[in-house]
Amino acid sequence: MYYKTLAIDKNKWFKLSLVEQMANVGSEVIRAINWRRKGEFEYSRKAVERALELLCLTVEDPKNRKYSRLKELTRVYEALVDYFYFDNIYGSTEEFWEKYFYAFNYAARRNR
Repeated sequence: MYYKTLAIDKNKWFKLSLVEQMANVGSEVIRAINWRRKGEFEYSRKAVERALELLCLTVEDPKNRKYSRLKELTRVYEALVDYFYFDNIYGSTEEFWEKYFYAFNYAARRNR
């Protein structure tokens, strides 16, 4: 996995629940969408890279491997890369990503 630029401790990341991890990934995705809407493509690209790095850490987390969560996590990774960097063959939209990650943010806040 690549997370060279991320200033995050893997052990701390692994202590977060999957919901908290995905809420953090979602924050970066939403940030990327917002920057893109404003025409700030460099900031958007950096936010996408952070989101993908966090998603890689989430995939690497032993608890997520243990509970067979890899299929969805890797599919999300694939769809995000397709949406932000390629031809969007899956037909993702800003609204889709906002709704998808909103659920994780909502659940993470409820669990506090």
